[in-house]
Amino acid sequence: MTIRVLSVTSEAVPLVKTGGLADVAGALPAAVAPHGVAMTTLLPGYPAVLAAIAGSRGKPRAVHTWDALLGTPARLLAGKLGDHPLLVLDVPALFARDGSPYGDLAGNDWADNWHRFAALGRAAADIAGGCVRSGGKPQGFDLVHAHDWQAAMACAYLHYAPFGEAPLPSVMTIHNMAFQGRAGGEVFARLELPSQAWSLDGVEYHGGVGLLKAGIATASRVTTVSPTYAREIRSARFGMGLEGLIAARGNAVSGILNGIDTALWDPSRDPALAARFTRRTLEKRSLNKRALEAEFGLDSGDGPLFVVITRLTWQKGMDVLLEVLDHLVGIGGRLALLGSGDAQIERELLRAAARHPGKVAVRLGYDEGLSHRMQGGGDAILVPSRFEPCGLTQLYGLTYGCVPVVARTGGLADTVIDANPAALAAGVATGIQFDGVDYDSFAAGLSRTVELFAQAPVWRAIQRNAMAGDFSWTASGKAYAELYRSLVP
Repeated sequence: MTIRVLSVTSEAVPLVKTGGLADVAGALPAAVAPHGVAMTTLLPGYPAVLAAIAGSRGKPRAVHTWDALLGTPARLLAGKLGDHPLLVLDVPALFARDGSPYGDLAGNDWADNWHRFAALGRAAADIAGGCVRSGGKPQGFDLVHAHDWQAAMACAYLHYAPFGEAPLPSVMTIHNMAFQGRAGGEVFARLELPSQAWSLDGVEYHGGVGLLKAGIATASRVTTVSPTYAREIRSARFGMGLEGLIAARGNAVSGILNGIDTALWDPSRDPALAARFTRRTLEKRSLNKRALEAEFGLDSGDGPLFVVITRLTWQKGMDVLLEVLDHLVGIGGRLALLGSGDAQIERELLRAAARHPGKVAVRLGYDEGLSHRMQGGGDAILVPSRFEPCGLTQLYGLTYGCVPVVARTGGLADTVIDANPAALAAGVATGIQFDGVDYDSFAAGLSRTVELFAQAPVWRAIQRNAMAGDFSWTASGKAYAELYRSLVP
């Protein structure tokens, strides 16, 4: 039996992306298709999304209209996300804005984000329940999969306004617990939910409305993007105030690791690289390293070239990176960094680059092609995150033989095998882990990396181990399909 799943998300590659959520949502339809799952993706109608589907093969067509979707006229367009069905919620009053999907050009969150994404959830519930018709027949779904706080209200609407005799099953995936979508209690009346939804078991959260909290409380199952993160968020350190609810959901909470698109991330075929290579032709990586040094204006040298590709935030440990930069240079390393984020961190990184010309170089912003060249030419990629639900950067590094140096948390702990003596002796080490995102721990991890790099045969073995791993969506796609099947009668 084919299971029909509606995947609800605020972003998906290649149409709109601000982070890893987009990569996952864009890859999931193809990942579950071999396992008897037909997935349709629902996206908000941002200007970029509407422009993309207007210029795609097969013009988008309107398949449903709402006179008042949470008080606002709306229509539903049908298109394609790659080879898979796409639905776009076109609500000009909510989504036709300049800026990012979540904020204005100055970087401020839209004050009505609760309304924008509650409408997305309400629409998802309507669609899943059969409001979209084809040939006069409702085109319903067997299950709804909601991603992060922006889609979480889909679970609540399905729970409190069920279609048929029982609520449609739903899966709520937490990509990052830090972002929860909260609003004041005064907005509850505008959500068009029954009064019983205003409760500790519903959308109420400390006197206000919590979108992510509502999804966690009402979904049939809750997943995170790594098994370790599923355990971590039961604690106050990682649960961000929702640890009690997570613990209360018990075995309904589990973790499924993300995969990566191995068609786009393949060092043997990557057009962005100066020299393509495999785990058997690692010597070709040196050409990429020299090209990367030249691109960043770094001195050539025999020591390791560290790279960082990330958002420049506290979560990502960038404040501690600033503290250890002098140590990194002092032990013979060099650093190429690509990222943007906190303005103060950006300024301090630029000052560090000026203090260490030829040793530290910084590019502010994001460049997809450059990120590929950095993975293909860097010796080691630094991921000192304080918490990391899964992480994709280290998976790209493993695939490209750019050895991950990571904090032991979340998906980083699940995907990188530390090069301790036992792992080295067994021939399974794929990277370097360190405990605690502070100066001493991070500096010790860097020193250990430099020592391992100086042992060429050992370093080459770590690279080959890393590149031998399967980080595709094969296993994860099967796991999601099995989860869906367990929920559908």
